Amino acid sequence: MAGELSGILEHVDRIAELDLDDVPPTSHVVELENVLRPDVPHESLDRDVALSQAPDPEGGTFRVPSPQAED
Repeated sequence: MAGELSGILEHVDRIAELDLDDVPPTSHVVELENVLRPDVPHESLDRDVALSQAPDPEGGTFRVPSPQAED
């Protein structure tokens, strides 16, 4: 494990020697692309329509059973 840490620290030292002033920070090495569909905002489903099929709505929200205590 000490050898691995030493290798990592050597690599960090090599990176520190580079001139990276003109390199913009990135969160990913490649651009992300949504392949499913364009992300376009639209109106949400009306609350009454969303709750119309709920078995036991309460106060404008979905009512769900509380978790059972594990035996």
